[in-house]
Amino acid sequence: MFGLTNSMLGGIAVAGVFLGGVVNVARADNPIIQTLYSTDPAPYVWNNTVWLFTGHDETGAKNYDMRDWRLYSSTDMVNWRDWGAVMSLKTFSWAKADAWAGQVIERDGKFYFYVPVTKNSGGYAIGIGVSDKITGPYKDALGKHLLANGGIDPTVWIDDDGQAYMYWGHSSAYYVKLNRDMVSYSGAITGVSVQNFIEGPWLHSRNKTWYLTYAGSGSSNEDIKYATSTKPTGPWTYRGQIMAPQGRSFTNHPGIIDYKGGSYFFYHNGALPNGGTYARSVCVEKFAYNADGSIPKLAMTDAGAPQIEPLNPYQQVEAETIAFSSGLTTAAKSDGGMYVTSISNNDYIKVKGVDFGRGAASVDLRVAAAAGAGGKIELRLGSQTGTVIATCAIDATGGAQTWKTVSCPVTGAAGKQDLFFKFSGSNYNFDWWQFKQAA
Repeated sequence: MFGLTNSMLGGIAVAGVFLGGVVNVARADNPIIQTLYSTDPAPYVWNNTVWLFTGHDETGAKNYDMRDWRLYSSTDMVNWRDWGAVMSLKTFSWAKADAWAGQVIERDGKFYFYVPVTKNSGGYAIGIGVSDKITGPYKDALGKHLLANGGIDPTVWIDDDGQAYMYWGHSSAYYVKLNRDMVSYSGAITGVSVQNFIEGPWLHSRNKTWYLTYAGSGSSNEDIKYATSTKPTGPWTYRGQIMAPQGRSFTNHPGIIDYKGGSYFFYHNGALPNGGTYARSVCVEKFAYNADGSIPKLAMTDAGAPQIEPLNPYQQVEAETIAFSSGLTTAAKSDGGMYVTSISNNDYIKVKGVDFGRGAASVDLRVAAAAGAGGKIELRLGSQTGTVIATCAIDATGGAQTWKTVSCPVTGAAGKQDLFFKFSGSNYNFDWWQFKQAA
């Protein structure tokens, strides 16, 4: 553990240092995003993939400085691909601040992104982004807010009968019935009674039981509580605490999904170096519902969720597909997509559970480097100091966005392994990688 309990004092040496510090051996997989500070997880299962929408705390913020929403995806629950910013405050001409907790849902081939913001005229409001693709970009669906009664943190769910509901709230919880178009609602805004409700509601149903999970008032920081009902509109019966106050962040925010036969609980804390209330990080735990449908009490861990299936190295893998990393960041390519950048000596990427089968013969790396930049990438097994299976020299390619494929021989890569990319040198970029099988 790197201090994710109530006795947390803030040290996380085992995880390495984030955003350009001294690197130690990484054994943790929580938090699941390390290239920036991430918040308010909103997982969504679509097309046999987990799509994880998050907020983003700006580095060095002294208050809640949040300007865009990010997207990550995974099919194994441990290696997460970075899709970058898919929507920002600039999407809404009528908003000026506070890109807080949102949620995405699909209907009739379109994806709707419900988010709270602060209006140019002041006060919180809920806006809606819309896209034909889950990866965005999302545009303003209405050109104005959906509603503005001071609520934040919308959560949306579509019932089996096709009726959609949106809950939200701060100190008090509310809901409306959304129309089929998903950008308007019918009926009155209705307040609901939920014990110790503060913010961050998450609505889902399972086996004809509705769950409303939320951030509540804890003994110090926020905890996560939940209530259940036989109807999506309540009344709600308080069921207890899921996650006690812990970690360095005052806030917390739940997200719950079922995926490939397992149940997963997402949350955020301040566990990365220099983390805290204004520098939070998304984590995930696997859990099992109790026989009566109740949710067990969960603790924050550094282990995270177990891997569902191995990663295939013989298909092209984006470099920003990461289980854990240190030092480096990601950026958007000029022609679309993402890449790994801000690379310095001793930075690394860990990719978990790579299945080399009977063996690999070579590896292709897609890289770019301006004049005077470059270095080398060592590919190691098991850890940063593990067996070297390939060493690839990275030379200038003619520009930081001039991409070249470098091929390197591989020896000793077989079976299922954790793969580490260990970097030396600086100022070069990394786009994707792919192994070739031995004959």
